[in-house]
Amino acid sequence: MQIAYITYQNLGKYTSSVADEDEILLSFLTKKGLKIKEEIWTDEQVIWGNYTHLLIKSPWDYFDKYEQWTQWLNHIKLLNLIVINPIITIQWNSDKHYLKEIESAGLKTTPTQFIEKGTFSDLTTFFTIFASAALVVKPSVSGGSKNTMRFNAENVIEIQELLNGFLKEEAYMVQPFIEEITNDGEWSFLFFNGKYSHSLIKKAKAGDFRVQHYLGGTIHPQTPSKQQIEAIQPYVDQFAKGCLYARVDGFYRNGEFYLMELELIEPFLFLFTAPQSYENYYQALNQMLTSSFSFSSDLAHN
Repeated sequence: MQIAYITYQNLGKYTSSVADEDEILLSFLTKKGLKIKEEIWTDEQVIWGNYTHLLIKSPWDYFDKYEQWTQWLNHIKLLNLIVINPIITIQWNSDKHYLKEIESAGLKTTPTQFIEKGTFSDLTTFFTIFASAALVVKPSVSGGSKNTMRFNAENVIEIQELLNGFLKEEAYMVQPFIEEITNDGEWSFLFFNGKYSHSLIKKAKAGDFRVQHYLGGTIHPQTPSKQQIEAIQPYVDQFAKGCLYARVDGFYRNGEFYLMELELIEPFLFLFTAPQSYENYYQALNQMLTSSFSFSSDLAHN
């Protein structure tokens, strides 16, 4: 069993005071006896067929190289390697149009409208649609707050001009600005192999609305109630089947949880916030590796 630990070419874009999770986790897994090696997904010198498993950890530039990412996934698919998380799930999760499917399943999500590539939409109409004086627009394929813009009546013309240019290249999504995230923070619930591991609240720095820690946001570990975890579990059970990791991000309004994003590709796992998290990750991974190995052995003998 040979495992490729998939990362990206780090150019320092996401540097912060938080410890290097990728390096620490890789060391932890190596000490557990796994034959695992870090590989950059864009490295054309890698012979992917030398591996039995690909563990997708942090391809944090996939949305900037989306065509190349899609081609790489298709290439990996042809090699019949075991990919964790599954390729079909990664492809589905890469475009936030998936929020429509989750909403259709009866689970609460942040109200969202999509503006498709090559079309035009008057941003001022969304103030009425969402009954909100402040809105946020961002690409439907994105991460790291890429081209994420907050606007209101005062700067909507400026944002409209920028958006008109962006829409020539890709689809965008519009959402109401969520005051609860500014006031209370955004929750992240981490699950490994469908089982709850740990959670935290992310808060933006003063004067910003983006909660990412590499943009100055702060991290606050939490101990949610049993009822909270049970309310989050359906997002994982229905849409993260067969996944080693799932991060459920959202906010609470009047005591009810609303999903912002279901992260199934390359979420930062905030392992440092919970003492048991590395072991939780390993145990979940080991279960999946054992299961896949047994399945492969059965095929070989049939």
